[in-house]
Amino acid sequence: MHDIDRESVERAYARWAPVYDAVFGAVFAPGRRAAIAAAENACGPGGGRILEVGVGTGLSLPAYARKHRIVGLDISQPMLRRAKVRVAAQKLTNVEGLAVMDAEGLALQDASFDVVVAQYVITAVPNPEGTLDEFVRVLKPGGEIVLVNHIGAESGLRRWFELGFAPAARRLGWRSEFPFARLTEWASRHGNVRVLERRPMPLFGHFSLIRFGKAAG
Repeated sequence: MHDIDRESVERAYARWAPVYDAVFGAVFAPGRRAAIAAAENACGPGGGRILEVGVGTGLSLPAYARKHRIVGLDISQPMLRRAKVRVAAQKLTNVEGLAVMDAEGLALQDASFDVVVAQYVITAVPNPEGTLDEFVRVLKPGGEIVLVNHIGAESGLRRWFELGFAPAARRLGWRSEFPFARLTEWASRHGNVRVLERRPMPLFGHFSLIRFGKAAG
Protein backbone atom coordinates (compact mmCIF):
# COMPACT_ATOMS: atom_id res chain seq x y z
CA MET A 1 0.00 0.00 0.00
CA HIS A 2 1.48 3.32 -1.06
CA ASP A 3 1.05 6.36 1.21
CA ILE A 4 0.40 8.63 -1.82
CA ASP A 5 -1.91 7.72 -4.69
CA ARG A 6 -1.95 8.97 -8.26
CA GLU A 7 -5.42 10.51 -8.07
CA SER A 8 -4.56 12.66 -5.06
CA VAL A 9 -1.38 13.89 -6.76
CA GLU A 10 -3.31 14.78 -9.91
CA ARG A 11 -5.90 16.69 -7.88
CA ALA A 12 -3.21 18.53 -5.93
CA TYR A 13 -1.33 19.71 -9.02
CA ALA A 14 -4.51 20.64 -10.83
CA ARG A 15 -5.13 23.05 -7.95
CA TRP A 16 -1.56 24.36 -8.10
CA ALA A 17 -1.48 24.86 -11.88
CA PRO A 18 -2.93 28.41 -12.06
CA VAL A 19 -0.55 29.78 -9.42
CA TYR A 20 2.43 27.44 -9.62
CA ASP A 21 4.81 29.82 -11.40
CA ALA A 22 4.03 32.70 -9.05
CA VAL A 23 4.29 30.61 -5.88
CA PHE A 24 7.20 28.32 -6.70
CA GLY A 25 9.03 29.90 -9.66
CA ALA A 26 11.51 31.93 -7.61
CA VAL A 27 11.71 29.47 -4.70
CA PHE A 28 12.76 26.58 -6.93
CA ALA A 29 14.93 28.64 -9.30
CA PRO A 30 18.34 27.69 -7.78
CA GLY A 31 17.55 23.98 -8.00
CA ARG A 32 16.17 24.38 -11.50
CA ARG A 33 19.33 26.11 -12.71
CA ALA A 34 21.55 23.50 -11.05
CA ALA A 35 19.59 20.61 -12.58
CA ILE A 36 19.79 22.08 -16.08
CA ALA A 37 23.54 22.72 -15.74
CA ALA A 38 24.13 19.15 -14.52
CA ALA A 39 22.06 17.67 -17.34
CA GLU A 40 23.80 19.71 -20.01
CA ASN A 41 27.21 18.83 -18.61
CA ALA A 42 26.29 15.12 -18.67
CA CYS A 43 25.29 15.40 -22.32
CA GLY A 44 28.64 16.82 -23.35
CA PRO A 45 29.52 19.60 -25.80
CA GLY A 46 27.60 18.11 -28.71
CA GLY A 47 24.27 18.15 -26.90
CA GLY A 48 21.98 15.26 -26.14
CA ARG A 49 18.45 14.02 -25.62
CA ILE A 50 17.00 14.92 -22.23
CA LEU A 51 13.83 13.62 -20.61
CA GLU A 52 12.32 15.93 -18.01
CA VAL A 53 9.80 14.10 -15.86
CA GLY A 54 7.48 16.38 -13.93
CA VAL A 55 8.00 19.20 -16.40
CA GLY A 56 5.00 21.00 -14.89
CA THR A 57 4.33 24.38 -16.49
CA GLY A 58 7.60 24.18 -18.43
CA LEU A 59 9.57 26.68 -16.38
CA SER A 60 12.83 24.87 -17.18
CA LEU A 61 12.34 24.50 -20.90
CA PRO A 62 13.56 27.92 -22.15
CA ALA A 63 16.79 27.57 -20.15
CA TYR A 64 18.10 24.51 -21.99
CA ALA A 65 20.58 25.23 -24.78
CA ARG A 66 18.93 24.69 -28.15
CA LYS A 67 21.43 21.96 -29.07
CA HIS A 68 19.64 19.66 -26.62
CA ARG A 69 16.47 17.83 -27.58
CA ILE A 70 13.91 17.81 -24.78
CA VAL A 71 10.90 15.62 -24.04
CA GLY A 72 8.71 16.75 -21.14
CA LEU A 73 6.24 14.61 -19.22
CA ASP A 74 3.82 15.34 -16.43
CA ILE A 75 0.90 13.61 -14.75
CA SER A 76 -1.11 16.84 -14.59
CA GLN A 77 -2.95 17.89 -17.73
CA PRO A 78 -3.61 21.44 -16.40
CA MET A 79 0.11 21.93 -15.72
CA LEU A 80 1.07 20.55 -19.11
CA ARG A 81 -1.35 22.86 -20.93
CA ARG A 82 0.63 25.78 -19.55
CA ALA A 83 3.89 24.18 -20.65
CA LYS A 84 2.55 23.84 -24.21
CA VAL A 85 1.62 27.53 -24.27
CA ARG A 86 5.14 28.41 -23.11
CA VAL A 87 6.75 26.24 -25.80
CA ALA A 88 4.64 27.80 -28.54
CA ALA A 89 5.05 31.38 -27.31
CA GLN A 90 8.84 31.10 -27.03
CA LYS A 91 9.25 28.99 -30.19
CA LEU A 92 11.16 26.26 -28.38
CA THR A 93 11.75 24.09 -31.42
CA ASN A 94 14.16 21.82 -29.54
CA VAL A 95 11.27 20.50 -27.44
CA GLU A 96 10.39 17.26 -29.22
CA GLY A 97 7.18 16.69 -27.33
CA LEU A 98 5.12 17.13 -24.17
CA ALA A 99 2.85 14.38 -22.91
CA VAL A 100 0.72 13.33 -19.97
CA MET A 101 2.33 10.19 -18.58
CA ASP A 102 2.68 8.28 -15.33
CA ALA A 103 6.33 8.35 -14.21
CA GLU A 104 6.08 4.78 -12.93
CA GLY A 105 5.02 3.45 -16.34
CA LEU A 106 6.83 5.40 -19.04
CA ALA A 107 5.58 4.61 -22.56
CA LEU A 108 9.07 5.21 -23.92
CA GLN A 109 11.72 3.02 -25.49
CA ASP A 110 14.56 1.51 -23.51
CA ALA A 111 17.88 3.38 -23.57
CA SER A 112 16.51 6.35 -25.50
CA PHE A 113 17.76 9.33 -23.43
CA ASP A 114 21.16 10.65 -22.40
CA VAL A 115 19.83 12.23 -19.21
CA VAL A 116 16.65 11.99 -17.15
CA VAL A 117 15.84 15.08 -15.07
CA ALA A 118 13.22 15.04 -12.31
CA GLN A 119 12.82 18.19 -10.22
CA TYR A 120 10.69 18.04 -7.08
CA VAL A 121 9.16 14.78 -8.30
CA ILE A 122 10.50 11.78 -6.43
CA THR A 123 8.74 12.64 -3.14
CA ALA A 124 5.46 13.19 -5.00
CA VAL A 125 5.03 9.80 -6.70
CA PRO A 126 3.33 6.77 -5.13
CA ASN A 127 6.28 4.44 -5.75
CA PRO A 128 9.63 6.29 -5.81
CA GLU A 129 11.70 3.14 -6.31
CA GLY A 130 9.55 1.91 -9.20
CA THR A 131 9.76 5.36 -10.76
CA LEU A 132 13.54 5.37 -10.50
CA ASP A 133 13.62 1.92 -12.10
CA GLU A 134 11.78 3.39 -15.08
CA PHE A 135 14.27 6.26 -15.28
CA VAL A 136 17.12 3.76 -15.50
CA ARG A 137 15.30 1.72 -18.14
CA VAL A 138 14.91 4.64 -20.56
CA LEU A 139 18.44 5.91 -19.91
CA LYS A 140 21.28 5.05 -22.26
CA PRO A 141 24.27 3.17 -20.81
CA GLY A 142 26.59 5.72 -19.24
CA GLY A 143 23.75 8.23 -18.87
CA GLU A 144 22.73 10.18 -15.79
CA ILE A 145 19.66 10.75 -13.64
CA VAL A 146 19.51 14.26 -12.17
CA LEU A 147 17.15 14.83 -9.25
CA VAL A 148 16.43 17.98 -7.31
CA ASN A 149 14.33 17.32 -4.27
CA HIS A 150 13.57 18.00 -0.66
CA ILE A 151 15.43 15.45 1.46
CA GLY A 152 14.22 14.85 4.99
CA ALA A 153 16.43 15.74 7.93
CA GLU A 154 18.03 12.82 9.74
CA SER A 155 17.84 14.37 13.20
CA GLY A 156 17.02 17.51 15.14
CA LEU A 157 14.08 19.86 15.17
CA ARG A 158 13.61 19.85 11.41
CA ARG A 159 13.11 16.09 11.43
CA TRP A 160 10.43 16.35 14.11
CA PHE A 161 8.72 19.13 12.19
CA GLU A 162 8.77 17.09 8.96
CA LEU A 163 7.31 14.06 10.70
CA GLY A 164 4.55 16.19 12.22
CA PHE A 165 3.84 17.92 8.92
CA ALA A 166 3.74 14.66 6.96
CA PRO A 167 -0.08 14.20 6.92
CA ALA A 168 -0.63 17.75 5.65
CA ALA A 169 2.17 17.36 3.08
CA ARG A 170 0.48 14.27 1.66
CA ARG A 171 -2.73 16.21 1.17
CA LEU A 172 -0.67 18.76 -0.79
CA GLY A 173 0.75 15.94 -2.94
CA TRP A 174 4.22 15.19 -1.53
CA ARG A 175 6.20 13.61 1.34
CA SER A 176 7.94 15.91 3.82
CA GLU A 177 10.08 13.27 5.57
CA PHE A 178 11.73 11.46 2.63
CA PRO A 179 15.21 10.19 3.75
CA PHE A 180 18.32 10.16 1.58
CA ALA A 181 18.93 6.56 2.69
CA ARG A 182 15.90 5.52 0.66
CA LEU A 183 17.70 6.62 -2.51
CA THR A 184 21.04 5.04 -1.63
CA GLU A 185 19.36 1.76 -0.70
CA TRP A 186 17.48 1.75 -4.00
CA ALA A 187 20.74 2.30 -5.93
CA SER A 188 22.44 -0.50 -4.03
CA ARG A 189 19.58 -2.93 -4.71
CA HIS A 190 19.34 -1.97 -8.37
CA GLY A 191 22.99 -2.70 -8.98
CA ASN A 192 23.25 -0.90 -12.33
CA VAL A 193 23.46 2.64 -10.95
CA ARG A 194 25.57 4.50 -8.43
CA VAL A 195 25.30 7.82 -6.64
CA LEU A 196 27.61 10.36 -8.28
CA GLU A 197 26.83 13.44 -6.21
CA ARG A 198 24.65 14.91 -3.51
CA ARG A 199 24.86 18.70 -3.31
CA PRO A 200 22.82 20.95 -0.96
CA MET A 201 20.83 23.69 -2.68
CA PRO A 202 20.06 27.17 -1.32
CA LEU A 203 18.44 28.14 0.91
CA PHE A 204 19.62 26.26 4.01
CA GLY A 205 20.13 22.94 2.25
CA HIS A 206 16.51 21.80 2.55
CA PHE A 207 16.76 20.73 -1.10
CA SER A 208 19.52 18.69 -2.71
CA LEU A 209 20.76 18.00 -6.22
CA ILE A 210 21.41 14.26 -6.55
CA ARG A 211 23.04 12.59 -9.56
CA PHE A 212 23.03 8.90 -10.40
CA GLY A 213 25.14 7.33 -13.14
CA LYS A 214 24.04 4.26 -15.10
CA ALA A 215 26.72 1.69 -15.82
CA ALA A 216 28.26 2.09 -19.26
CA GLY A 217 27.81 -1.52 -20.25
